[in-house]
Amino acid sequence: MSADDLEQYEAEIEHQLFQEYRDVAPTYRFVVETERRFYLANTVEQTIHDSGGRVRIELELHDAWVWDMYRETRMRFVPSVRVVTFKDVNIEELPKPDLQL
Repeated sequence: MSADDLEQYEAEIEHQLFQEYRDVAPTYRFVVETERRFYLANTVEQTIHDSGGRVRIELELHDAWVWDMYRETRMRFVPSVRVVTFKDVNIEELPKPDLQL
């Protein structure tokens, strides 16, 4: 696979993710990003453990949509997810859409 082919493949995957994200995001409260995965969830519980200067972050997500770039089934809906990481985590609460009647 050439560098151009790889770039094209990555662009297509990113476009797929954006389209699905745009379709499902309004039904979720939080966006969670880790090094490997991207989550949408309605509930996020965070626990931080510090043992001797090494910080471990544990997240419990409920009613989640998961995108994992390293799995064959990249996008999936799951009732709950437990995330344990020593790396950075970004958690954002999404704005609530305005109700239109």
